[in-house]
Amino acid sequence: MQYLLFHGLLPRSDRERKFQQLLSLFLELLMKTGGNVPEALRWLSYFDKRHGLTDITYTMGDFLRDLRERGYLSENANSGSVPVPSVKVQAEIRKRSLEEIFTSLRSGPLGDHPMPRSGQGDDLSFETRPYEFGDKLENLHLTETLSNAYLHHGIDSFNLSSEDLSIIQTEEKTQIATFVLIDASHSMVLYGEDRITPAKKVALALAELIRQRYPRDKLFIGAFGDFAWQVELEKVPFLQAGPYHTNTREAIDMAIAILSRTRAANKQIFLITDGKPTCIRENGRFYRNSFGLDPKIVNKTLEMADRARRERIVITTFMIARDSYLQQFVQRFTEINRGRAYYVHPQKIGTFIFQDFIRNRRKELR
Repeated sequence: MQYLLFHGLLPRSDRERKFQQLLSLFLELLMKTGGNVPEALRWLSYFDKRHGLTDITYTMGDFLRDLRERGYLSENANSGSVPVPSVKVQAEIRKRSLEEIFTSLRSGPLGDHPMPRSGQGDDLSFETRPYEFGDKLENLHLTETLSNAYLHHGIDSFNLSSEDLSIIQTEEKTQIATFVLIDASHSMVLYGEDRITPAKKVALALAELIRQRYPRDKLFIGAFGDFAWQVELEKVPFLQAGPYHTNTREAIDMAIAILSRTRAANKQIFLITDGKPTCIRENGRFYRNSFGLDPKIVNKTLEMADRARRERIVITTFMIARDSYLQQFVQRFTEINRGRAYYVHPQKIGTFIFQDFIRNRRKELR
């Protein structure tokens, strides 16, 4: 008996599932290769051969064609026919970074930036207080109000007085300017551990969160190695660690200068690093000590922590290393700034930063 095997296109749902699986991996590879599309595709083909990501019903050629047709790749006039990531890729990476981090958060629904006092704000805090003249009746807590009426007047006959009214408190909103500083020194990719990609995802996810939920907020992103520089949002996914030392002082100096020009009520710096400061720059000349904790470098860096405190800028340090000497420096740095410090695994940075950003420790950054 003879059999004929016919091959056709995958059903649309299966084809879309295959595309989305490959797209997730492709976007991750783009971040690791600095936006080099050919290199990312080579790695994707390698993983395909090793793990069978595609088959005859949906090939790598089909995936590449879908990438082009859906607008994920564009042509760069300066690179000839070599494809480059499109604006759609950057937006997709930000969206997926936000989704990835929020799946690991155990906090409840998002709120805006709460302040320690209650007032005529917009967000309901679900804490209650007695009614005061001028309160909005739409914020009346009906269940607690009725309960008060029965407790005060009995259940035989219903009676309601102003003393029974209970109001759901609202929280005032505050505008926040945040500067995320990403360590781009060599140690961020040393010993085969990729620490810079999780840091980039945090910055991208914060940008997407602010765009969606907090449009009045300001977000700035910077990187630092031997020197510090501000990074445009569209270039963050493709930021690469280089053969740099760690000039923490210049990074904070840059962030303070930019934050000081904003009119935001509260200002904060998120410092993501895995190393002690090993470099400063004075009068255009670098002073380096690769062993770290050089007294001159340390003291100059601590001066920046004190300056930020005087400028009322809180620095939260996310240290992805646990060297005992390094922890001593971070502790001193944090005490001077009156900020906060966390020692976290690179893959957990997002959870800690978002909890800190959203909840803001329920107090003003003062």
